[in-house]
Amino acid sequence: MVQATRRVQSKSAATALSAIPDRLYYRIGEVARYCAVAPSVLRFWETQFPQLKPVKGGTGQRLYRRRELELALRIQQLVHVQGYTLAGARQAILSPDKPTPHVAETAKPEAPVIAAASPAIAAPEALVALRKGLTELRTLLIRQGASGSASAAARSSEVPQRRRSRAAAFAPSLFGDLQS
Repeated sequence: MVQATRRVQSKSAATALSAIPDRLYYRIGEVARYCAVAPSVLRFWETQFPQLKPVKGGTGQRLYRRRELELALRIQQLVHVQGYTLAGARQAILSPDKPTPHVAETAKPEAPVIAAASPAIAAPEALVALRKGLTELRTLLIRQGASGSASAAARSSEVPQRRRSRAAAFAPSLFGDLQS
């Protein structure tokens, strides 16, 4: 179904190119409208694609030639329709004879998820391991606080009362069954 949508969009892009009037120059707003992107996106693409260099008129308005308009449409097709990254689209434009791998084929695997957002969905082993690690960290912090010097006590008195009370209110809810 995704491929059918892409084919339709590709055909509509080709149809859109033939529907564009044949003129010497196109303003940035017109090119943005043909590409269905904001003018700021076109200005950004100018920094990413060295081939996309519109001339500037006497008033500083960017004026795109037909070949630059076609290039902007090609970039839009690669990035927005086919899902290429900007680097992949740049590579596809620089070497049109070489097939550029699709972004899904070159994407790095994501980091493994330790626990899901909902505890009901999360693996019980992961939650037990997480709780054990937090308990060890809490014990370590309590030991360091008990063996601290007077300067540590002075530092703790500098912490605003509001902050301490929130921490004190939060800790029992996490480790309610571990009260010592």
